[in-house]
Amino acid sequence: MALVERFGAMRADLHGIGVIFDMDGVLVDSFEPHRRSWQLLGQEIGRTVSDDQFAATFGRRSREIIEILFGPGRGEEEIRRLDDRKEELYRGLIRDCVPLMPGVEGALRTLRAAGARLAVGSSGPRENVAIVVEALAEVCRFDAVVCGVDVTRGKPDPQVFQIAAARLGLPPSACVVAEDAPVGLEAAHRAGMSTIALRDARNSAPLRADAVLETLEALSPELVRGLVRRLG
Repeated sequence: MALVERFGAMRADLHGIGVIFDMDGVLVDSFEPHRRSWQLLGQEIGRTVSDDQFAATFGRRSREIIEILFGPGRGEEEIRRLDDRKEELYRGLIRDCVPLMPGVEGALRTLRAAGARLAVGSSGPRENVAIVVEALAEVCRFDAVVCGVDVTRGKPDPQVFQIAAARLGLPPSACVVAEDAPVGLEAAHRAGMSTIALRDARNSAPLRADAVLETLEALSPELVRGLVRRLG
């Protein structure tokens, strides 16, 4: 990055602006532990989950994934049991070493120093989100956290981001969402928010976003401010 760009980013004032981070694939590199936990669950119930099958469901709510991977027609009790077991397997894989995405700590520090309000907007279980939030506690304390128990409709419904903006005390037009999945980006657009997509080489799905980054190392206050101004 050129010196003038770095200087401009340092001077950017983000007071009154919110940045909402999806968790999986944005704050934490959860692709592999999620893939492995779904495949382990499949083994336990005698079903095979291929890498391609998993990739096609990444970013959706667990109960939706259960129907896609293991078939419809399961009762609520069985869905809840499978969901709980899958998440138990996942937490066992990440608890001792949370795989943070490259650049996440620096991005959070820089945005906080510029005055941005920060939130997590995830449809994942509260326990999963708590592990990641705790892993980042020494970097920053999020102003708002939204997780699966807070929403009744999964992405691409905008509910998760609407709740996050409300908890930040900001209008949607003052918020920027960082996402990696097409369904999440659609949810953010439907919420009336600017979007930043993180590209993942393991997922070839097209990303419809206002800005596309390779890593969070490129997420500057200047970029965030520019996106909010353009939407406004």
